[in-house]
Amino acid sequence: MTTPSSSNAQSPARRLAFDALKEIYRGGYADVVLHRLLAKVKLSAVDRAFATELVYGTVRRQRTLDALIDQLGKKPAHQQLPELRVILHLGFYQLRFLTQVPESAAVNTSVELTKALGKGKLSGVVNGILRQYIRRRQTGVDPLTLPSDRVTALGIQHSFPDWMVELWLEQLGETDAIALCDWFNQPPAIDLRVNVLQQSREAVQQSLAAAGITVTALPHLSQALRLPPSAGAIQALPGYAEGHWTVQDASAQLVSTLVAPQPGNLVVDACAAPGGKTTHLAELMGDQGLIWACDRTPSRLKKISQNVRRLQLNCIQTCQGDSTEITKFEGEGDRVLVDAPCSGLGTLHRHADARWRQTPASVQELAALQLRLLNRAATWVKPTGTLVYATCTLHPMENEAVIEQFLSTHPDWQILPPQTGEPTAAFATPEGWVKVWPHQANMDGFFMVRLGRRM
Repeated sequence: MTTPSSSNAQSPARRLAFDALKEIYRGGYADVVLHRLLAKVKLSAVDRAFATELVYGTVRRQRTLDALIDQLGKKPAHQQLPELRVILHLGFYQLRFLTQVPESAAVNTSVELTKALGKGKLSGVVNGILRQYIRRRQTGVDPLTLPSDRVTALGIQHSFPDWMVELWLEQLGETDAIALCDWFNQPPAIDLRVNVLQQSREAVQQSLAAAGITVTALPHLSQALRLPPSAGAIQALPGYAEGHWTVQDASAQLVSTLVAPQPGNLVVDACAAPGGKTTHLAELMGDQGLIWACDRTPSRLKKISQNVRRLQLNCIQTCQGDSTEITKFEGEGDRVLVDAPCSGLGTLHRHADARWRQTPASVQELAALQLRLLNRAATWVKPTGTLVYATCTLHPMENEAVIEQFLSTHPDWQILPPQTGEPTAAFATPEGWVKVWPHQANMDGFFMVRLGRRM
């Protein structure tokens, strides 16, 4: 990451980060708040990148940063003045996680920010706590003391709720669980999906290279390219406005290849917005056939229509309604996709605040909704058709358990595993479903399974 051009007392990136974090800690969504604040001010590209890193990094590392306040401050984090907690979070984040920021800049800008906010009396507190951290670190000892309980220790060290750490430990064991936590704490990569109806992957690579952007072609996926971290504003890149490509993570691209729609098919996408998988399905069908893109809210359907227009696709129709109740597609679908609402535990690097929003109770509620969606979508499938269920979570309750429950009440249905040569075959499990672990595959965490009736 590039540090800001100015590390002076009036650092605009740090001030913006402070304003964003204050709002996010009161319940705002990190991406929404940051996008709105960045749109209001003129910052250099370097300062924009620095502010983004500060906001998302600090939100991800909240638990670690609170633990440092608990241990080095006179009051625990939850008793601190909200503004002071945010300033200390920013200071500690720079000291602990940003090696490019000099210690003096991290401390001095935090002190000056305290004064600029009219909290001058507390500037000594900020200075003292942050310098105490530096002094301890200079002795060669980590200023952060971890408890003896392994789950809590990992939760504080990597900044996740205990219940998530327990989940990873149960599924993966400690070495892989730590690797997964580390992966989720890195800024996300941005992948493109080339619209091969408009342009070849090689042509898109060449046009981006001509603009000084070297992209990487991804294995297993014939349409996927990965942008370098310094690519800049997405919508300004060559080919975006013309519909030559769209942004879609590699794992999400795998889903449509598992659906494997054919030209002329009738396809129903039960939870389609904002349309990434819908438009991919259309491209895979050569834009021949009919896709029904369903969603409950008009505003989300509007996003699908915008993407459809930009990518110049013609075979997609939208359908407003609750997919747990829609009956109009009964027995009509050659292919049906349920890309279900989920806890997003496979995309925690993209949604910095999701780890603090989800709970075991919310996961349970989502699993019940997912099963209802799957039960309804199954009625839309032709006798010879197939149904794909997908989530971007890694929680067994939302994945394996939902499928096992569905199959137990639908004995005439079975899992149809990926065949050799299909892109998803590389990630298939002995049970026949597909599970992508981010730290192993270097892409978002996903679960997907293809189902069909027994013949």
